[in-house]
Amino acid sequence: MTKIETTLSSLLADIGTFYDKKIWHFLTVNGIDLGEGKIELQWIFSKYGAKDEIIIYYLISEYETAIPSIIGLIPSAIMGEREIVDMFGLTVSGVEKGLYLDEDSIPHPLRSQS
Repeated sequence: MTKIETTLSSLLADIGTFYDKKIWHFLTVNGIDLGEGKIELQWIFSKYGAKDEIIIYYLISEYETAIPSIIGLIPSAIMGEREIVDMFGLTVSGVEKGLYLDEDSIPHPLRSQS
């Protein structure tokens, strides 16, 4: 597994340069609550035909900062992006909330309260 740090401003360029749909399978976008209003976001890829060859692009952001969507590059990312919107209360540009949680659900259940 290789982790590659990116930034909000370079995320789309970094993934756009890296991603080749014939070589890499996009697995998901994942969030890890770091407490104190911060989250680590991870965009996870596996190489076709290669056992355990995983690339993770990651960045650390504050919850209040809007995250760019990668669905223009990888349309299937919409499901993971909608999940982090619902589960962590993030804003992902152009992504709606309400896929995983009902109106009366506990808001952003994976976000720490610290």
